[in-house]
Amino acid sequence: MNKLNVGIFIDTYYPMIDGVITVVDNLAKNLSKDFNVIVFTTKSVKRKKCEIERPYHIIKSKSIPIFFLDYDLPTPTFDRSFKKALKESKLDIVYFHSPMAIAKAGIKYAQKHNIPIISHLHSQFKRDFYRATHSKILTNILLKKIIKVFNQSDCCIAVNKFTQNLFINEYKLKAPTVVIPSATDLAPINDKNIVHKINDMFNLKSNDKILTFVGRLNKLKNIDLIIDSVKILKEKLNDVKCLLVGAGKDEPYFRKKIQKSNLGEFFIFTGKITDKEILKGIYKRSHLLLFPSFYDTDGLIKFEAAAQKTPCVCIEGTGVASSIIDNITGYISKNSSQEFALKIYNALRDKTKYEEICSNAYNKLYRTWDESANEVNKLIIKLINKKKEKINDKQK
Repeated sequence: MNKLNVGIFIDTYYPMIDGVITVVDNLAKNLSKDFNVIVFTTKSVKRKKCEIERPYHIIKSKSIPIFFLDYDLPTPTFDRSFKKALKESKLDIVYFHSPMAIAKAGIKYAQKHNIPIISHLHSQFKRDFYRATHSKILTNILLKKIIKVFNQSDCCIAVNKFTQNLFINEYKLKAPTVVIPSATDLAPINDKNIVHKINDMFNLKSNDKILTFVGRLNKLKNIDLIIDSVKILKEKLNDVKCLLVGAGKDEPYFRKKIQKSNLGEFFIFTGKITDKEILKGIYKRSHLLLFPSFYDTDGLIKFEAAAQKTPCVCIEGTGVASSIIDNITGYISKNSSQEFALKIYNALRDKTKYEEICSNAYNKLYRTWDESANEVNKLIIKLINKKKEKINDKQK
């Protein structure tokens, strides 16, 4: 029996790296076990090629560089080779992750060939548009255009209840939705010496209490709260150290703030870490993952940390907090440096409860991409069969 052809559409892809790209790559790899998967995306003008073997095909559209952003503007309408490849793909379903030019090409194909459309809800578009335009009128106009694209889906996948409610109640999404949580490919670590390696790598003492942030060093991630909280914590915990894992445009700002606050001895900037074994080791060595972001709808890093039995501290009412149960699978704080510092202090002080929460994070939060892909797999087959039944009923 021939495999079904699944087309995944995303406007930005490797060598650019972000959470959405990571989700697409992992889903595509796992879905490739049962389907022929083709990722339709954009050829980056500004970045070097990423020659990594993957079990799925990649077709890239030409693009125009946007010099004041990290991203390129895809131009599939004017790319003959892209249009030809899409035309000859014989897709059974279109599955898009970003509702821009590449997705619109996929939707047009789906409507022409009468096949189902799935979309994946990742981003807080309203917040992104307002940050870019500083205009409520323009934000609402752009949001309506985006939701019009999503509403052409037969089904939308939300990464959690927070995102599902955001799109339905605030963005006025009308298309059917299901929740399929994200996951991680960072399996529990087997190297028993990894903690010593991490200590040596970052000059840590064995009794240091390690707090870790992983991600872009950007003010959007609410890293200021981490710095302000450590300033409070150091009065009670002189053995606390905070690892800032990543890079970003606001790194000089954070370095300056830490220096001005005389907190240099408590913070370590590791730079961007792409070695997965080292990253797993950092999670393993860490006592807590600090993730106070309001910007993220979910955050893959909480699953990565949970794989190493490291719980997350996040902020109430955020997308990150939506899959965490306070004092059971992690910690949820108010958006206050005093409250955040107190939550960290209490977590580290109660060793018995802390160890229980570490186990719960692993047992209840850690999830593999194979599990998520299996749910997506079932949804794909269900929608394809449903569409075929409709076509057959019309032909009778």
